[in-house]
Amino acid sequence: MSSIPPPVSDMPVLKLLNVESAYGPIKAIRGISLQVRRGEIGAVLGSNGAGKTTILKTISGIIDPRKGSIEFKGQDITAQDPSHIVQQGLSHVPEGREVFPLLSVHDNLLMGAYTRSDSDQVARDMETVYTYFPILKERRLQDAGLLSGGQQQMLAISRALMAKPDLILLDEPSLGLSPKLTKEIFEIVVRINRERGTTILLVEQNANMALNASDYGYVLENGRIVMEDTCARLREKEDIKEFYLGLKEEGVREERRWKKKKNWR
Repeated sequence: MSSIPPPVSDMPVLKLLNVESAYGPIKAIRGISLQVRRGEIGAVLGSNGAGKTTILKTISGIIDPRKGSIEFKGQDITAQDPSHIVQQGLSHVPEGREVFPLLSVHDNLLMGAYTRSDSDQVARDMETVYTYFPILKERRLQDAGLLSGGQQQMLAISRALMAKPDLILLDEPSLGLSPKLTKEIFEIVVRINRERGTTILLVEQNANMALNASDYGYVLENGRIVMEDTCARLREKEDIKEFYLGLKEEGVREERRWKKKKNWR
């Protein structure tokens, strides 16, 4: 495959407008508006509990929004059944991987392709995902529950790819992984995007990895988007450097963490 990345379209493949979701009386996300253009990697950054996972669950139909609308490839998918959304070409890699532990690696991958009827192409796609993650081919007959955390993450991403999606929602791919394995996973995510043109929306606490891998980013705090820009520009913003990347300007006098306020507040 060519290493030249496909052009990013100006047309959004995913669009959220003023979306609000809650768990009972507790509002988790408020007034979320974002879009991901076809062919790009979008990122939502935020601390634990900011509402990142809720955004993905709302998109994929696991949670029904209280307000707002969600469009995928120009069609309204707001509060649609998750099985219908998958059939439209959207795959969700959940937080914590959620592989089928008693099924083999091979059978987990086949589960990702359950909506497809092109068995010959499914077989070719399985060989393709094995090129991204060779260890899975070595372990293809092993129960998924016996894989390491990193291997399960590879399997979860590969299972999503087997659906041949237009968009992958990727929830905390670095969770519980070593820095070395996190770097490897992100490199392959970027490779998938560049080689296959697969649009990706990832949510991540590891801001450094997410900003380096993604094209456009949103910063989420307390269920609200407080900043958005290209990832190249976000990396240069002082608040992002200090509060998400752990960097400080040289020569700036040390301040107590709780006295420092973010400029976007």
